[in-house]
Amino acid sequence: MNEAVARALEPLPYHVAVVRHLREVEPEVWQWASSVRAQQDHADHVREQLLRHTYRLGEQSHGAAHAAVTLAAQRLGLTVPITLYQGSDGAMNASLYFLADEAHIVLTGPVLEKLSEPELLALFGHELAHHVLWTCENGAYHAADRILQQCAHEPSASTAHIQTARLFALYTEIYADRGAALAAQSADPAISTLVKTHTGLASVDPQAYLQQALELDARNKQPSPQQTHPESFLRAQAVHLWWQQDESVHIWAFNRIEGGLTMQRLDMLGQQRLRALSRGLIAHLLRTPGLDSERARTQVRAYFPDWSEQERPLDGAELRPEALDDSVRDYLCAVLLDFALVDPDIRDDALPHAGRVAGALGLERQLAAALRKHLGMTKRAVDKLAKQWPTQPG
Repeated sequence: MNEAVARALEPLPYHVAVVRHLREVEPEVWQWASSVRAQQDHADHVREQLLRHTYRLGEQSHGAAHAAVTLAAQRLGLTVPITLYQGSDGAMNASLYFLADEAHIVLTGPVLEKLSEPELLALFGHELAHHVLWTCENGAYHAADRILQQCAHEPSASTAHIQTARLFALYTEIYADRGAALAAQSADPAISTLVKTHTGLASVDPQAYLQQALELDARNKQPSPQQTHPESFLRAQAVHLWWQQDESVHIWAFNRIEGGLTMQRLDMLGQQRLRALSRGLIAHLLRTPGLDSERARTQVRAYFPDWSEQERPLDGAELRPEALDDSVRDYLCAVLLDFALVDPDIRDDALPHAGRVAGALGLERQLAAALRKHLGMTKRAVDKLAKQWPTQPG
């Protein structure tokens, strides 16, 4: 792959962070997924499925399709042998069956009849971009995907495993759409191909659909709830922003794919962030006069046996509204109260101190609600106590 393409198709930040996490936290699983034996088992399964369920498209009988996939591969810097297949009838689609040294692309539905030449380039570019990603860094991203998918389908899978696999897959489609634009040398065919394969239409105006997508995006700022592919209106905007070299594309993608930290859909990286927030809050508390007691020190070791005196205190900027939702703020207030009430001998003095911490970090609203809900304090009592709390600037 040439240097320009390699820079253009860099793995997304979420991909990089997940690979790093799996290597560090699950070294034995990572070693297995990266082993030659595991890769060979996967290759044998792929070849059998292709022979069993598809029709191989020869170059002589389908010259236009082969010419398009060859040009798409050149524009993505790929030199591996490529084989095309036709699968079942039905909705238009394509999928890559991955092998490290070969590319196998299966078409379904009337793809060859309904897509224009630029759209066919975009379709092949999307599938071949999967191959580019899966072969990056000696197959690291393919190994990560296999680990995540296997974990997510286990009966005992945790929410974090399922959410990580989901987000990894969504970001992979965003990445592959960039390959579609590179192969077609424009974002427009990538967008029109998305719409055609979704609707079955023979003619699509990509700019009109992009305008439609922008209108919908203005109404709905929630992150995608999809399992494997983001909604077409999100993908259209993502590839358009990236092709225009809009510097906001990474932030936009984060907001529309991941969104702020929430207790209801924590992935493995979110768990890390929440753990860091918890440690930072506790470090802040232990540096607050009136809250640092021997019982608090015992409590912190129950939370984190590896606690260090060098822990970094939480900064209020880390709790900005767009970074996390009220479920996380409520959790952090529960931690704050836990430490404020751990020593009954100093409880009356500790609560005002806890309120000052909450005010400094912008958590005063959640703390007031927690005091009423969990301690049965009246609104009047909470309001009196709250007069002693500072509020976060701005």
